[in-house]
Amino acid sequence: ALRSLGSVLCLWALRLPVPPAGTGAAARELDVASYRERVRAMFYHAYEHYLESAFPYDELRPLTCDGQDTWGSFSLTLIDALDTLLILGNVSEFQRVVNVLQEGVDFDIDVNASVFETNIRVVGGLLSAHLLSKKAGVEVEVGWPCSGPLLRMAEEAARKLLPAFQTPTGMPYGTVNLLHGVNPGETPVTCTAGIGTFIVEFATLSHLTGDPVFEDVARKALKALWKNRSDIGLVGNHIDVITAKWVAQDAGIGAGVDSYFEYLVKGAILLQDKELMSMFLEYNEAIKNYTKFDDWYLWVQMYKGTVSMPVFQSLEAYWPGLQSLIGDVDNAMRTFLNYYTVWKQFGGLPEFYNIPQGYTVDKREGYPLRPELIESAMYLYRATRDPTLLELGRDAVESIEKISKVDCGFATIKDLRDHRLDNRMESFFLAETVKYLYLLFDPDNFIHNDGSVFDAVITPYGECVLNAGGYVFNTEAHPIDPAALHCCRKRKEEQWEVEDLMREFYSLKKNKKFTLKRSSNHGEGESAKDPEDTSSEKGGEKRNSKKSSHSLLSCPSQSFNSKLAVLGQVFLDNT
Repeated sequence: ALRSLGSVLCLWALRLPVPPAGTGAAARELDVASYRERVRAMFYHAYEHYLESAFPYDELRPLTCDGQDTWGSFSLTLIDALDTLLILGNVSEFQRVVNVLQEGVDFDIDVNASVFETNIRVVGGLLSAHLLSKKAGVEVEVGWPCSGPLLRMAEEAARKLLPAFQTPTGMPYGTVNLLHGVNPGETPVTCTAGIGTFIVEFATLSHLTGDPVFEDVARKALKALWKNRSDIGLVGNHIDVITAKWVAQDAGIGAGVDSYFEYLVKGAILLQDKELMSMFLEYNEAIKNYTKFDDWYLWVQMYKGTVSMPVFQSLEAYWPGLQSLIGDVDNAMRTFLNYYTVWKQFGGLPEFYNIPQGYTVDKREGYPLRPELIESAMYLYRATRDPTLLELGRDAVESIEKISKVDCGFATIKDLRDHRLDNRMESFFLAETVKYLYLLFDPDNFIHNDGSVFDAVITPYGECVLNAGGYVFNTEAHPIDPAALHCCRKRKEEQWEVEDLMREFYSLKKNKKFTLKRSSNHGEGESAKDPEDTSSEKGGEKRNSKKSSHSLLSCPSQSFNSKLAVLGQVFLDNT
């Protein structure tokens, strides 16, 4: 089951139904192009005003046309918008911003920073930009993607977060001082998402740098949450990271919990990890059994399963997209349509929506231009081509432009009932909301690559395949190329797989030792066949190499023995 689930990102392009023919389809296609350009214009209206009025502060204040630091003084909007620039095709600005960030961002500062937000926005944004640098025409250094200035910046930022994980449980504090570590009086209470949302970025860092500490702490935190789930299989909202006692016992899929579930699925896909997927599937059963009512998801008491809050939170709107990643498209669409009715009622998703009353919750009437419903529409459209999903995109563009657009950018909607605005434009508007809208309306974007196009890159460890598609978005919509995780080191288990494969292939005795000898073009070892050759010979046998690789390359994150066939490497025993 995991093979099909883990490959779902790649299968979008392989299993998509053909859109219906006729004038209606043609009209929709014209609308898609028109809305794509409107989304592009939205991005630049916000981005250019950030540069003019707010940089180097973290965020733009669009009502007063100035800036403010919010999450740590990192020029956060610039980092968060960087990969969006490339998705929109602006390579020159991408290159300029890379230079600006290298010169201007310093993590050695006396600032209390959110461990969660710094990871998803800063570490995730820098990792994504690092892996996309070559595609953006940046002159990368020798050894890329296993080295590079943006990777070093991501590693430096992540190391500043590591002191937060030094707890008896392995679950991190929520806040860390970037200069001094965890403050002595820091609260030990952290939300579930703030503990379980590291495996995508930290595992990527470990694989690229060769330092296992990042993946190790992320896995330990994930497993600590799993260990402390209730007898009915649910987790609460906040936990004491010292004692492992649940402080807030509300269980649901929304705020405070959301990206923990998201990262179990995406971590499983990124790392081809059966354990993470099985953990999510078990949670999914408990969620369906205790929190799901008529395709809505309520909040319940984590030990008893009794309803505690019959509300829908806007942050929950990521869930249909996550369901699509595990192949549960029918349920995903039904829940999505529920959420879409709320959007149509207000022209946006209020932070809290009382389901029985069908209206907003007091003091939770705002919409800070969140991306989650648009994110789900993008995923589901890739899976179904249902035009209803494009209609959500259309409605989002119209609503945001009509209600939120001001002279200096786009403002948070303080109250959806009367359209009052707040003086803030969060960095996720450019990182996520605009990006998912653009990808919804841009079916030919390189992000949607099905593996038919790819780059073969020479690293000190051999040849690897990049940019073949199957990108895994972190929870801030920063795309990570899963194939990159195999470029930078040969882990011991992969070496064992090589030896087992060798013994099987050549039918040699168990006590023979084998070594992988790479072409001198690959940085070390004996000469090998030219990778452009269509076959390689060993003992009179010929094996097809590059010409038969395309079907395998449609899913670039594969077990190591599959990759051997893709890359056509030559293996020789050392005798």
